[in-house]
Amino acid sequence: MVFAVEEINRNSTLLPEVKLGYRILDSCSRYPWALQGALSLVGGDTHSCDLSASVPRSAAYEQAGEAAGGQPVPLLIGAASSTTGIIMSRILGPLSVPVISYLASCPCLSDRTKFPNFFRTIPSDIYQARAMARMAIRFHWTWMGAVIVFQQEIQGKGVCLEFIETVHRETILTPFTAFSPAPTETALLCCECIFHGYIIFSIWCFQLLQHLNKVNITTPQGERFYFQGADISAKYDLVNWQNTPEGSLKLVLIGQVDGFDIHLNESAIQWSTGSNQVPVSVCSESCPPGTRKANRKGEPLCCFDCIPCAEGEISNKTGSLHCDRCPSEFWSNVEQTACIPRQVDFLSFNETLGITLTTAAVSGVTVTTAVFVVFLYYRKTPVVRANNSELSFLLLLSLKLCFLCSLVFIGRPSVWSCRFQQAAFGISFVLCVSCLLVKTLVVLAVFRSARPGAETLMKWFGPGQQRGSVCLFTCIQVIICAVWLSLSPPVPQRDLGFQGSKVTLECAMASVVGFSLVLGYIGLLACTCLLLAFLARKLPDNFNEAKLITFSMLIFCAVWVAFVPAYVSSPGKYVVAVEVFAILASSYGLLICIFAPKCFIILLRPEKNSKKRLMAR
Repeated sequence: MVFAVEEINRNSTLLPEVKLGYRILDSCSRYPWALQGALSLVGGDTHSCDLSASVPRSAAYEQAGEAAGGQPVPLLIGAASSTTGIIMSRILGPLSVPVISYLASCPCLSDRTKFPNFFRTIPSDIYQARAMARMAIRFHWTWMGAVIVFQQEIQGKGVCLEFIETVHRETILTPFTAFSPAPTETALLCCECIFHGYIIFSIWCFQLLQHLNKVNITTPQGERFYFQGADISAKYDLVNWQNTPEGSLKLVLIGQVDGFDIHLNESAIQWSTGSNQVPVSVCSESCPPGTRKANRKGEPLCCFDCIPCAEGEISNKTGSLHCDRCPSEFWSNVEQTACIPRQVDFLSFNETLGITLTTAAVSGVTVTTAVFVVFLYYRKTPVVRANNSELSFLLLLSLKLCFLCSLVFIGRPSVWSCRFQQAAFGISFVLCVSCLLVKTLVVLAVFRSARPGAETLMKWFGPGQQRGSVCLFTCIQVIICAVWLSLSPPVPQRDLGFQGSKVTLECAMASVVGFSLVLGYIGLLACTCLLLAFLARKLPDNFNEAKLITFSMLIFCAVWVAFVPAYVSSPGKYVVAVEVFAILASSYGLLICIFAPKCFIILLRPEKNSKKRLMAR
């Protein structure tokens, strides 16, 4: 400090015709003594620090103190800590006494409204803190410990802190720090003395305070020096401790900090790992595309888990906070990173389910055709002729249509296939059930006509009347289908409600009423047939087939009663599969229950195929 004052006095160009005097006091690193010394200097009293004396006195600068003798001073250079600087500035502020510190670096002292008389020749800690924060963000370090000022600078920057500590300046200035003042600051800071003291300049306070606000000089090294409020511009060298081949350490310049700007040569950095690769400092690795962040309870935001996106949702960038749902006609790919068009799905002939149902339908047609051939070949026998062979052949034809109509439900739906499949289904089954109903009526009429006085009953159930009845029952269904398909027919439609990578192409029922009438009419005929067959079940076994019809209609009704809830609850293409299965199951039930016993007699028990055997009781 003495050297600096003497250099100024020897240089006539700095302060022409002005000589500086000084007086140095030691605060003994105690706030009350620092304040007492400052007030004594401003008030013109003598004061020194002597721990053994009632009035402390400094022997080292006793002569200088006596020379300055009781003369008040207009300016103080001191406050080796920010706390001391705050105390001195607030006490001496009303007196307009300038306080210039060479070591108080608290950012709070930059507030000119609170500390208008404070100046310092060391940059505020805010520059170092902001430089460190920017370096942390630049190297993507999101998990670290911090000092108090640094904590404020990284708020809202996506950086989390493992611990927060208050670090004293004595610790910050230890040799291992990565920041060292540039030459300008070095020249200003080298004035620190062993004693934390105060220097007295003999110029008036207020004028001096105004003059300090306008200071703008150039150092012998060609660098400008001026105050920006209470501060000076910050310039730091960024240095890196590196190992030399000899095993020693050396400082290598890797960049500079100029104010709030950082100029860094990353290629010159040698990390503690011994390589140029930037070390990773994160609590959790960034979530890759296809996942989202899920914060851990009770932990900082930088600590999270990566949760895979749900099906139908994607995230296409790293570190996504949430997953985005794909549009209705798109679905997520396997990696959950992109939305791709959903594949059109329907009950196809090429898939296992389609092949199975097709095989069952073709087998049913084949078996029905074989039975038809057997009945045609043995049409003259009593078993075939009994109970109107014409209805038996018509029943076999309707069963063949039932098996064939199931094939219309398999394959890609189109406008015409959607219309034809329901009409074919409804008409084929009504034809089939009508034949069974008329057969049951004939059985009842035959046995009723055997009673005295009922001979004319069979006139109403002759072959013509039987054919007419079947045609009447079938025409009613034809009319229902015609009205339904003309007003509100089923149309091909994509079912987007079912979540998955596939969208089902199905025949949508535009009118549920029409479909319900078709099923309801079939159910009405089936229940009527079941009731009449049940009433005729105790008639002679060898003559009528009432028991066979009863059993077949029980199976038929059970299949279609189970069909309704299964149809409503099945997803996607399985709705069609359920309906096809119901058609095939009920058709096989009728075919086996009605014709299997007769074929057994015709082919394996021909001795029972006689009129005498049939008429026996």
